[in-house]
Amino acid sequence: MDAVTFTLVFLIIVALFFDFINGMHDAANSIATIVSTRVLKPQYAVMWAAFFNFAAYFVFESHVASTVGKGIVSPELIDNAVVFGALAGAISWNLITWYFGIPSSSSHALIGGIIGAGVTKAGFGAIVWGGLSKTLYAIVLSPVTGFVLGILFMVLVSWLFLRANPALADSFFRKAQFVSAALYSLGHGSNDAQKTAGIISVLLFSNGVYSEFTVPGWVILSCYTVMGLGTLMGGWRIVHTMGSKITRLTPMQGACAETAGAITLFAATNLGVPVSTTHTITGSIIGVGSARRASAVRWNVATGIVYAWIITIPATAVIASVAYWLASHII
Repeated sequence: MDAVTFTLVFLIIVALFFDFINGMHDAANSIATIVSTRVLKPQYAVMWAAFFNFAAYFVFESHVASTVGKGIVSPELIDNAVVFGALAGAISWNLITWYFGIPSSSSHALIGGIIGAGVTKAGFGAIVWGGLSKTLYAIVLSPVTGFVLGILFMVLVSWLFLRANPALADSFFRKAQFVSAALYSLGHGSNDAQKTAGIISVLLFSNGVYSEFTVPGWVILSCYTVMGLGTLMGGWRIVHTMGSKITRLTPMQGACAETAGAITLFAATNLGVPVSTTHTITGSIIGVGSARRASAVRWNVATGIVYAWIITIPATAVIASVAYWLASHII
């Protein structure tokens, strides 16, 4: 194996490792509510989520992969060192936040990494401002949409079940959470796995494997598979924060939060927008908690999470910039 091929294979493995870490780090997004409501034990919940993370391969097209691969930084400027820098920044930040149990965004860690490495190489002219602005809008819109839908679903469901027997209603929503968690896991897999697929695809293009940017089927399948395996590893620290520290959830609230988040993710994936699954489910959880009463939400915890979101892109951009500089002298 020559040096060029070895480097390409190595970077694909690093990208898939990020995909695995993404699945492990963001597993909490899919299972936090169904675990905190005690509908499923954590070990069964992660298996449920992992299956539907992978199943998303058969449901959605690769619009998000195209946006990540050629819509953040110009693909003609991306080389092996840029890819390594972006992945190093994202992986480092994911591991740091996972260790401390902070539900930050893997998606925006990757976006920050791409920006940091790309700008370090070619300046701000490397950025595709149209695609980046669409992604930055999504930072705000995805949690807001989840929040609003969470409130709407809670109001609607509370009205529909106003005269229902509490025990029967609880039993119904415990079963409903299997469906809502599956839907959210489909959304998580569809949006997040495609981000890694976009990175690998632009890497193949920059190395001349393909004459134009394309997202090969084997890349998509590999990313969905590895993300599913990462989800199986779970992440109890973040599950605890998402599922109980923000607000205590009932099965009804859990089902509403997951459904609100799933609808948001389905819409974003079909539009090709790489949104944060973490932002989305957090907004939904805060929404259903606020629908009960504002004091039900532990706003100090929610505020801490928002601070982590704000620094994610700048922090990963800095790490990626340093990693790019080191890689450009080695790769």
